[in-house]
Amino acid sequence: MTDVIIAGGGPTGMMLAAELRLHGVDVLVLEKETQPNEQVRSLGLHVRSIEILDQRGLLERFLEHGKQYPGGGRFAGIDKPWPDRLDTAHAYILGIPQPVTDRLLAEHAAELGADIRRGSELVGLSQDADGVTVELAEAGSKTGSLGKPRSGGTRLHARYLVGCDGGRSTVRKLLGVGFPGEPAKVEWLRGEMEATTPPEELAAIVAEVRKTHKGFGVGPAGNGLYGVVVPAESVTEDSTVPPTLEEVKRQLRAFAGTDFGVHSPRWLSRFGDATRQAERYRAGRVFLAGDAAHVHPPLGGQGLNLGIQDAFNLGWKLAAEINGWAPVDLLDSYHSERHPVGADVLNNTRAQSELMSTEPGPQAVRRLVTELMDFEVVSRYLMEKVTAIGIRYDFGDGHELLGKRLRDIGLASGRLYERMHRGRGLLLDRTGRLSIDGWADRVDSVVDADAESVAPAVLLRPDGHVAWAGDDQPGLDKQLSRWFGAPVG
Repeated sequence: MTDVIIAGGGPTGMMLAAELRLHGVDVLVLEKETQPNEQVRSLGLHVRSIEILDQRGLLERFLEHGKQYPGGGRFAGIDKPWPDRLDTAHAYILGIPQPVTDRLLAEHAAELGADIRRGSELVGLSQDADGVTVELAEAGSKTGSLGKPRSGGTRLHARYLVGCDGGRSTVRKLLGVGFPGEPAKVEWLRGEMEATTPPEELAAIVAEVRKTHKGFGVGPAGNGLYGVVVPAESVTEDSTVPPTLEEVKRQLRAFAGTDFGVHSPRWLSRFGDATRQAERYRAGRVFLAGDAAHVHPPLGGQGLNLGIQDAFNLGWKLAAEINGWAPVDLLDSYHSERHPVGADVLNNTRAQSELMSTEPGPQAVRRLVTELMDFEVVSRYLMEKVTAIGIRYDFGDGHELLGKRLRDIGLASGRLYERMHRGRGLLLDRTGRLSIDGWADRVDSVVDADAESVAPAVLLRPDGHVAWAGDDQPGLDKQLSRWFGAPVG
């Protein structure tokens, strides 16, 4: 029996697989596609995701393939400079196409020993008190009479299952978990293709169109290709059916007066602004993460980042349960912490969608928000929301740091995030008086009297959020037990 089966080999699934493997958990990733998806559905990583990569020693390999865009933020297409002294050591957006992110995370998971099986589609599941049984589609079958993959394939068993299989999640549907929200009201066409219009002329036309239509864009995508995003004429019944090149050209002419001579598409797809969230992120021994748990308009570029951060929250908790030291309610904290975060992203993308409307009312509100973003407190609030560094989990009353993630800080030898590569808890002790005896198999300790901090000592969970801040051993012991289980010895 495998410890954990992950359905879906996108960035959420691969991040989760790697987190579990850090703790020696057996992981099997099932991905129905036989080859990696080359569609560029996301263009970059926000601050919190960049910090996560740094905490696991992955950032350098991502920086090699991406481009840093420092000092600029965007809310509903409103560009404003970031506020001074944003609370991070990584005050930039990392521009990197999603296929590259997917590949790097998959390589990381494989390096750590995750078993990744492509061409394996989950079509059935059942669970009991001891584990989960999943059924794969019959080998070589296309679809049955109802348009669904035929069952009858291999059956696999695991202690837990995590659905990271996208907005149309099979796992979520088989569980019967509700997915309330709103259907798509607007749809966009996108793709990568060649164009014959000279670059300077093309850029001038696009700039003029974007003065009134923020959802329109045509720009260089590398290798002589242009990335195209244009509003569709209407919302299709089945958004999985890609548009034709003629449909893209027709919409380009409708908005820009020219189709830029686009031809030879590398890929074409469509997406909408449907907004939905799973009622539960956990159902017994099955969890939902990433787009399987929430879908929303792509405004602010938060989707891929949100999924990676779901995985970062769930991974160490599920590993703790499998390895036998998790406190009683630790697994339930995945839903209680991440569901409100997902709801907040749905809320801010709904707001951004309204501000993108060309109607007079939303445009008036947009002009007002643009003025308000000149106030640093407003700009900071919105940027911390979109970049996810403003998240504070509810750990109860206490120190101002409690529940927040701690930024990277300098130590006498190196940096804080360099000490978090193993995915363990960490005590940063400036007093030299505190002990983690009894928890040293799960928690590391760094004694550094000169470390930058607003507290004498802080206890960090494996995901970097502050579980305790203070200077007393009894208080520390209480929170060590709360998050890391009973002491040994």
